[in-house]
Formats: sequence, structure tokens, C-alpha cells
Amino acid sequence: MATPQAFPLAKRFTEAGPAPAPAPFAPDLSVKLICPECRDPHPNVVEEFSSGDLVCGDCGLILGDRVVDTRSEWRTFANDEGDDPSRVGAASNPLMEGFDTLDTIISSRDGHSGLSRELQRAAAKSASGKSERNLLNAFRDISSMADQISLPRSIVDIAKQLFKRVDEERLLRGKSQDAIIAACLFIACRQARVPRTFKEICGLTRVPKKTIGQCFKALEAAFETPRAPDEASSGTTAEDLMVRYCNHLNLPVWVQTGAVAVAVAARTHGVLAGRSPITIAGSCIFFASALYGKPKTAVEIGSVAGVSDSTIRSAYKVLWAERARLTEGIKDERAVMSNLPEA
Repeated sequence: MATPQAFPLAKRFTEAGPAPAPAPFAPDLSVKLICPECRDPHPNVVEEFSSGDLVCGDCGLILGDRVVDTRSEWRTFANDEGDDPSRVGAASNPLMEGFDTLDTIISSRDGHSGLSRELQRAAAKSASGKSERNLLNAFRDISSMADQISLPRSIVDIAKQLFKRVDEERLLRGKSQDAIIAACLFIACRQARVPRTFKEICGLTRVPKKTIGQCFKALEAAFETPRAPDEASSGTTAEDLMVRYCNHLNLPVWVQTGAVAVAVAARTHGVLAGRSPITIAGSCIFFASALYGKPKTAVEIGSVAGVSDSTIRSAYKVLWAERARLTEGIKDERAVMSNLPEA
């Protein structure tokens, strides 16, 4: 009895000739995903990217899971925003609206063919204009100056808006850019009620104080900046400077409260009338620190406040002469009158 031969198909192909080459791999486009419950040839398949499922829109049957979300990472939350924002470049800046903030740098390696030089010339011609470059440089200077005196981001944005308006309306022709920036920063500090003295703002630049004052007055008149309702001027007072000066001197809170009380009493009784807020703040801190047993020298206070120690001592003499009236409202037991040094 003959034994059946194994693999008869292989033998058949061998007798007929070599096996055909396998077909190249390709997706089968004739395969269609349909719902096994609805059996609709035109299924309503919904991709739920939040859960990663393929769901039948008619019966709710889950047809697949772990669907990869291929959409943009940006999300639009309002219907009137249109398409998704561009995924190229930095975040949008309303101050630079209409300006091209992306730069093109042409490499100089062209094999000494001279092509890169021609491309650099073409890029320079098509680049932003002079006014746009000046505005970008001014914005950098504003941020740099604000960092030097620890101004918050809100002040920087206000100063940039003011400078952009000055540049667009040509309000200060012939004035230096540093003077305009300093004036914008001072107006921004006043509007946001951030205590910074005019002397501190002027110290950021090498422009004379008179020039910055002229720019400030011109901008104040042009912008019609609001003034404080309870004062003739919305300038910085001595009480506004107490917190910063006391923090730099590492004085406790009760000393700061006492210094503010002394400054308010001095203004009420007309003591130190005509003195600058810096002098009043420094002398009141000198008075209160000695009163509460946490004395600070006039040199230490002067280095923080930016005023000479002799000015603080001369103002302290006036406070010491009126010490009885200035300490009437202070009820703290830690305040001892005998701690005050004689003027």
C-alpha cells in the first residue's frame, strides 16, 4: 500500500515551476468599520478623543478603544475665535500687533559663492522698519529698567503701552528715548499706586533730572492721568515708602506701624512741612526704631533711603522737639520715650 506523500501542494508547485513572489504589503481599503448591532452600510461612527473610544452614534456601542488624538494641542474655547491659533512662534503679544516678531538668519557658509551675502541683503531689505526696531529696543530697555528697581510685570505692561502711544502719536519729538522711558515708568508707578520716588526713576538713566521732569509733565498733560481724589497730587507719600525701607532694614512690623503713625502725626501737626517724602520716611524710621528699642543708625537708614545721614539727623531734631505730640496716638507698651536719643 502506497504511503500518501506529505505536502502534495508543494510538490505540485515544484512540478509546475517556481512559487510566485509574494504580493507587496498594502492596506486593504475595502475593509469598512460598521456597527454589528445597526448593520448600517453607512455607519455614524463618532471619535471621542476625551475617552479614546470609537462609538456608534446611533446605538452607542463602543466599536474601538485607545484612539490616538491627532488634532492640534491648542484648544479654542470661544466660538468667535475662529480657527486654532498658529503653532509657530512665540505667544501673541497685543503690544506687537501687526509686527513680524520672527527673525530669519542667513548662514554665511555658502562655499565662497557669494550667495549668502545676496540673501542677507534681501533679508535686510524685507526686514522690519526702523520704527519697529526702535520700539522693540525700547520694550527691552523698559523691562531691564523695571528689573533694576524690582517693579512688577503689571507696571512693565503699562509703561510699554504708554511708550507705544508716545511713539505712535509723536508726542515728544527731540527727547531722548531714555528720558521718555523713565517718564513712562514713573507715570505707570503712579497709576498702579506702586511707591517709587522720582529720584529712583532718574537713577536708572544718565539723563538729567530736568529733562525727565519735562517729559513727565508733557506726558501727564497729554494722557490726562487721574489724580488721587483726596490729594492735590497723586505723588508718593512717606507712608508709602515705609514698608520697603523697613523690610530692607529688617525691622519688625510694630516698628513699621509706629513709623507710619509718627509720619501721619507729623503731617497732621505740620511738622517737617516742605521736606521730601524720602527725608520724612527716613527720619520717622530713625525716630520709631529708637522709640521701640530697635535703633538703626542714620547711616544705615540713609543708605537704604538714598539720603544723607546729616539730613536725617537734622529732620530728627525737629521730630524730637515735637515728640510729645507725635507719640500721643501710640499706645504700644513697647514704645518707651526714654529710648529716644537727645538731638
